[in-house]
Amino acid sequence: MSFGSFILRVSERSLRKGATPVHLPPRALDILLVLLQQAGSVVDKHDLMARVWPDVTVDAGSLRFHIGVLRKVLGDGEAGARFVATVPGKGYSFVCPVSYRMSAEADDRSRAVETNYGLPPRLSRMIGRDEVVEKVCGMLLKDRFVTIVGPGGIGKTTVAIAAAHQRNPQVASAVAFFDLGPLNDPMLVPTAVASTLGLMVQSDDPTPAIISFIRDKNMLLILDSCEHVITSAAALAEHIFQHAPKVRILATSREALRVEGEYVFQLPSLENPPVNVQTVSDVLAFPAAQLFLDRVLASGSSFELNDDDAPIVGEICRRLDGIALAIEIAASRVIAFGVKGTAALLDDRFRLLGQGRRTALQRHQTLTAALDWSYGLLSDNESLVLRRSSVFVGFFSMRAVVAVVGPDDLSEELAFEAVASLVDKSLIAVASGTSEARYRLLDTTRAYALSKLIDHDDDNGVFQRHAIFYLRWAEQHESVRLTEAGRDGASAYDPHLGNIRAALEWSFLQTEKSIAIALTAATAPLLLESSLVTECRRWTELAMVSLDESSRGTSREVTLQAALGLSLMFSQGNNQQARTSLERGLEVAEDLGDLPSQLQLIGRLHLFHYRTGNFREALKYAERSEAVALKMNDQGALAAASSLLGVSHHLMEDLEKARGYLESAVRHVPASKHVDSLRLGLDYRNRAGICLARTLWLLGYADRATKLARQVSIEAGKLNHPLTLCIALIWAVSVYLWNGDWENAEQSIERLIDHARNRAIVAYEAAGIGVRGYLAVMRGDHQAGLPMLRYALIETRAHRYELMTTAFKSALAEGLLMADQAREALDAADDALATVARNGDMFNAAELLRIKGHVFLAETMKDMPRAEGLFIQSLEAAKACGARAWELRTATSLASLWCSQGKFESSVELLENVLESRTEGFGRPDFISARKLLSDCARRAAP
Repeated sequence: MSFGSFILRVSERSLRKGATPVHLPPRALDILLVLLQQAGSVVDKHDLMARVWPDVTVDAGSLRFHIGVLRKVLGDGEAGARFVATVPGKGYSFVCPVSYRMSAEADDRSRAVETNYGLPPRLSRMIGRDEVVEKVCGMLLKDRFVTIVGPGGIGKTTVAIAAAHQRNPQVASAVAFFDLGPLNDPMLVPTAVASTLGLMVQSDDPTPAIISFIRDKNMLLILDSCEHVITSAAALAEHIFQHAPKVRILATSREALRVEGEYVFQLPSLENPPVNVQTVSDVLAFPAAQLFLDRVLASGSSFELNDDDAPIVGEICRRLDGIALAIEIAASRVIAFGVKGTAALLDDRFRLLGQGRRTALQRHQTLTAALDWSYGLLSDNESLVLRRSSVFVGFFSMRAVVAVVGPDDLSEELAFEAVASLVDKSLIAVASGTSEARYRLLDTTRAYALSKLIDHDDDNGVFQRHAIFYLRWAEQHESVRLTEAGRDGASAYDPHLGNIRAALEWSFLQTEKSIAIALTAATAPLLLESSLVTECRRWTELAMVSLDESSRGTSREVTLQAALGLSLMFSQGNNQQARTSLERGLEVAEDLGDLPSQLQLIGRLHLFHYRTGNFREALKYAERSEAVALKMNDQGALAAASSLLGVSHHLMEDLEKARGYLESAVRHVPASKHVDSLRLGLDYRNRAGICLARTLWLLGYADRATKLARQVSIEAGKLNHPLTLCIALIWAVSVYLWNGDWENAEQSIERLIDHARNRAIVAYEAAGIGVRGYLAVMRGDHQAGLPMLRYALIETRAHRYELMTTAFKSALAEGLLMADQAREALDAADDALATVARNGDMFNAAELLRIKGHVFLAETMKDMPRAEGLFIQSLEAAKACGARAWELRTATSLASLWCSQGKFESSVELLENVLESRTEGFGRPDFISARKLLSDCARRAAP
């Protein structure tokens, strides 16, 4: 909106006169907005008050005062300028002509689709920081890496959030906000960043995965509250600056990070009224006083500032050095003590305060003094609750407060009352938008209260109660499974992770490790469901080292070994240590007769051997799972076992048997409390469904297979479980490739690669590149396909992920044959057949023998009898495992060879026998090729 020489940007609540920012108190700005929206009309004064003060009862004096401030700032009446007119007995009217337009920048922002990771919502009100935010935005555009430095409570986070929302599109199209405050261990900084970005951490150092994800993105990363983890935060920020040239970094800290590329912005205090400023309008021209008055009114006070109190407000703001948090604390007391009473308390409690500028350390002392003063006003119960609440990291519940404060020291009722009072006094914040109220201490308040806790309380008793509370909480939630309505990752656990980490840290520092071991066993499943595999591995390794003889051979060891094995598998690859942990866990579970744990560990060992390509060993574990499920006599357990058996038989040599197991698994969705698909590592039903799609295609049901592959891929995407989706996509791609459906294959491949890369699932990203090479070869572009296949074989071998090895080697052989490298193609085919013999994926044998037969038909080889023998072996192998799809392909190859030798009748007989059993897939390339060849052979065989 523009009027006279003024421009008001509504979304930013910023007013300018020409190029100069104009500062209006928040209420005066609200009044201006209402009047501008009805410019030229009379706005009733009661309606105006109701819109500007919707939750507070004020008298007409407050409205007149703010109208006066507005007129003075606008220069109403100066040089004949008229803006706001009073209509006696009615209200006010904005009489200056107003024009409206959508700025190009705002219009672009309104249309842009932005990606935000953890960014808090735009602040509804920010006082005195407009110029600072603009300067920070300008520095980000020019310098890329800015650290906002200042003492606690000065408003660094507020400025950072505002800058993120107000950023120029050139700065970034996406924002990621990382609150490092809840982290106790500096080593967790990269893990926390990766988790917020949605990456699945699979190594001790997630930094390379973070760089890979953001390298080419136009992003703004905000690292908030770096001071307590500064070494790790600085190293990560420097690495990102060096290797991600499009990414901009905005950090907040009490000290500079001191790394390459960093530009430091020292955040000043809010500007205070000078000593000689006496009137209301003059005092409220300064942001510190504006914040003070705004917080007084927000607390529910009907206070109206007058010229007598204005100098006192200015003095309070100066004594608080313009520190936003200290000003807010002081303002919250006005409702109880008035302005003069608050100033008197300030005089009594702030003897450390001097005159003039202070160093950063002294500003910190100023905030401490403010908190000392506020703390001194608390009742005994309130101070007790505040001190003991400092043990919490991040959010906490009322039940947690009651448990940690201690029922012997304070009853539940009194604890409730104390928390409510501390919320009213802005010493405890409440998170909105949740079914259960969640509380949080500001970092500065927590640090202050923690020092008081150590000085006044038996801190070990408080920390112990904290650890025990989260042990009990985790034990209750360990059995809670993600339901169909709530399969959104581990969001239900995220608010508690800070406290879980803190409890684990404390418990492992104690001489007696019993709480640490119990807490690790209870929380490890939650960490796994949150995809925090590296962190889970860390705690379970510590627990296993601390495990005493009394805990060995117990259910607790079973849980720890199961979690350690799975976390090792995904963080360090399928190594021997992972296998040993899982096997030891299974051994103990069998000794205890714990059938649900046996099924879980058998499933994880099946997954281990399945991923390493040892399909024969995986089949043994699948057969063991069936025996356990039968003992459990549980439908969900039987469905899980059917899934494992179906996958194994699919990869071995009995497709009909695989189909039976897989269809049974799909029909009976695991609903038992004993079976949790996601904690196994993937979803039973989805895995069975995508394997069934492949099985149906191989059995000759191409149409049904295609439909099921699409359906299962869609379902996998809704689970928000990275491993499950990757498996669904990579196996769906095989169906599309076999069908010659290049378009759907390409879409699924790119989705697979993008999904795996964004979540740092390196093995699946490499597999996706391999499938991309497979597609290129199938399209006839061997020059593009061969390098990708070779790369994929190397990378998947490095991660001991051998599931796709045979497929990649067979595609490599076909690509080499296209490149007229018959000898190399033969070596590749023989290598692939050796892999089949070693791993046991016998369903691939028929297709490999067919490909090898075509190698001997190449001009440089020209051994037709050998080719014919291989085609016949391929037919026998296909019939043995029921792979009618491979049988059709091989029959077409053999009939083509016979046709070239003049054996037309034999060709016709072979093709007719194969085609007569087909009931669908008539539009698929293999069927069309076979029918065309049959027609040609029949014509040439006719007399």
